[in-house]
Amino acid sequence: MYNYTDDYFSYHRRDTLTVKVGDIGIGGQNPIRIQSMTNVNTMDTVACVEQTIRMVDCGCEIVRITAPGIAEANNLKEIKKQLRQRGVKVPLVADVHFNPKVAEIAAEIVEKVRINPGNYADKKQFKQLHFTEAEYQQEQERIAERLYPLLKICKQNGTAIRIGTNHGSLSDRILSRYGNTPQGMAVSAMEYVAICNSVGFHQLVLSMKASDVRIMVQSVRYLVAMLKEKGWNYPIHLGVTEAGNGEYGRIKSAAGIGTLLNDGIGDTIRVSLTEKPENELDFARLLAHLNDNTQQEPLEKNQQINYNPYHYQKRETIPIGKIGGFSKPIVVSDSCLKAHEDLSVNELSEGLSINILENQPIVCFRLFYKGRKSLLC
Repeated sequence: MYNYTDDYFSYHRRDTLTVKVGDIGIGGQNPIRIQSMTNVNTMDTVACVEQTIRMVDCGCEIVRITAPGIAEANNLKEIKKQLRQRGVKVPLVADVHFNPKVAEIAAEIVEKVRINPGNYADKKQFKQLHFTEAEYQQEQERIAERLYPLLKICKQNGTAIRIGTNHGSLSDRILSRYGNTPQGMAVSAMEYVAICNSVGFHQLVLSMKASDVRIMVQSVRYLVAMLKEKGWNYPIHLGVTEAGNGEYGRIKSAAGIGTLLNDGIGDTIRVSLTEKPENELDFARLLAHLNDNTQQEPLEKNQQINYNPYHYQKRETIPIGKIGGFSKPIVVSDSCLKAHEDLSVNELSEGLSINILENQPIVCFRLFYKGRKSLLC
């Protein structure tokens, strides 16, 4: 099994190199950076500039702007010019899909370019489902040839690159060998990392994103384990794609981002909400300070875990009433003694008095959010 950490039981932030995005450092000894993304038309320069300023005023440290075509990539220059004229020096990231030429134009303008290995140069036509070893290798060589010009431009301009894999956009080639899996996502990114390493380009940030929290967590753990095996220590960008809005979107983001931050993984985060981008920033900042970078002494060496961190399986417990076993979690408000309508007070109290060393469920913890209290059991 791949090991994404040397210590599963105490917090230690993963050591990475520092990648510079303009004047902002990601990874290394830097704090976890907060970023977000504009959601207005990139050709609407005024709207992009105004929205970016609002985001920066709310604490955004890095702003991403979509660049689906050459016109949008070229307009990044005017957006950046107007921001700088207004004294806003926030680093800009071009979000590029499909077209290497767009990435090459943007790399001469902005501080970072995000590319997706699933659609940057690889094929996704659902036509070829089986690749021979020779065909697989030929495709990898073709990708390298498409990527080299971008790496040259980025080296010349001091532009960083985020290699960002998305679940659901893997190429036919990767799907043919790994399926639409977390492992396939990590392998897809690692191929690009290897190409960058081959020409000495190291200004890389990596991400694995999915709207499914479990897939997002598993794919990041796979990626970090594969990097560890190679001795590569690039920073990681965390986010749950299209998490939603309101409490649902925030809780979903916390479940994915928070899990990995507790693993010590993550150097920059984006909480992806279907709201105004400036609304993402307060909650992102809350997550970024989850551990306050407080290191802990290892409990022991050569620890063994008895579960697979790349596969979700509910912990087996002995049921107490409708708590534990195959039952879904229930919510009890305010007090452990206020019973759920389907659970008697005696059953609930009995469940709370169990000895957790006997493989019984740990049934309650208190949750505080926006001034409200509840107890999850």
